Amino acid sequence: MVSHLRSPVIKKRREAAILLGKSADPAAIPFLIEALSDSHPGVRSDVIQALGRLKDSSALPALIASLDDPDPKVRVAAIAAIGTIKDRDAVIPLINCLNDKEIPVRIGAAEVLGRLGDKRAVGPLTKIRKHDVFSEVREAAEVALKKIQART
Repeated sequence: MVSHLRSPVIKKRREAAILLGKSADPAAIPFLIEALSDSHPGVRSDVIQALGRLKDSSALPALIASLDDPDPKVRVAAIAAIGTIKDRDAVIPLINCLNDKEIPVRIGAAEVLGRLGDKRAVGPLTKIRKHDVFSEVREAAEVALKKIQART
């Protein structure tokens, strides 16, 4: 299945990523990380979801790097995967995502920061709760702040 990550057929690469994520085999992680350089955003998104399913912190640096992907759907997938791994080393990169131009990225970052419960996010979440143009983002920040406060 790993060899299909290098297939010239996009569908095969995507299927391989999905199956490797379902495999629960940590040996797939280095191959999935390598596949994050795929030219197709759908493949990168599927690879990131697979890494999230594997819930292994060794993938965290690659997932954090994916927060800078040019495709917003890939960035959202990276945020979700980081949320499943639940590693507080991602707090600062997630805080940076609160300034992303895309609404779903800001919402996702706020939601994951709320689940992580790290107090470093309080100030940035408070700022977007008060100043973000979009009510959906402000609401996500409000919910995240309540979750962080409930942990203390």
